[in-house]
Amino acid sequence: MDSILFLFKLIVLVFSVVIHEISHGFVAERFGDPTARRAGRLTLNPIKHIDPFGSVILPLLMSLIPGGVVFGWAKPVPIDPRFFKHRDRDIAYVSAAGPLSNITLAFIFGMLIRVLALTPQFVWSEPLAELFAIIVVTNVALAVFNLVPIPPLDGSGVLFAFLPRSMNGIREFLQRYGLFILLAFIFFGFDLISPFIFWLVHLFAGI
Repeated sequence: MDSILFLFKLIVLVFSVVIHEISHGFVAERFGDPTARRAGRLTLNPIKHIDPFGSVILPLLMSLIPGGVVFGWAKPVPIDPRFFKHRDRDIAYVSAAGPLSNITLAFIFGMLIRVLALTPQFVWSEPLAELFAIIVVTNVALAVFNLVPIPPLDGSGVLFAFLPRSMNGIREFLQRYGLFILLAFIFFGFDLISPFIFWLVHLFAGI
């Protein structure tokens, strides 16, 4: 049963990050950048998006942590800001599109859980609600995590759009050391965003 549950969590994770990346590509195309479509990345085919470390190895490692956490990411959809008319603003919109798609999925399945809880046959639909809860938690976690302003996460794209030119030193520092900061955050700082994740899960699904 544990292996089946892990497989379901992994499937949810993969398709959630695929939708996340496709959302970046669609919004970028809306602002004039056809790079993702030309690269064949505006597809639900997970093979096109799987990152060996972020989509397979990291979820397996994190599943070994007590609590059964399954977390990771997909290959970033290619974006070429040279196509954007308003570079900083458009990058901010494209960056926010991924987390927003996960928030939307979490909200939809959270509402379904609330509807199931109102039905007289809830005792029979409770296993379904538990599966929906995995979708909610996974997508909320993806959204909140990706909004952390550390490159290459989406939050950095939003941050840089509003960062004054006088603070370019911060931008350069984060771009240079972002990957190292991110790895440290994943393994030692994830608890900092956990309360916000739990709050949003409760807000959407009441659990």
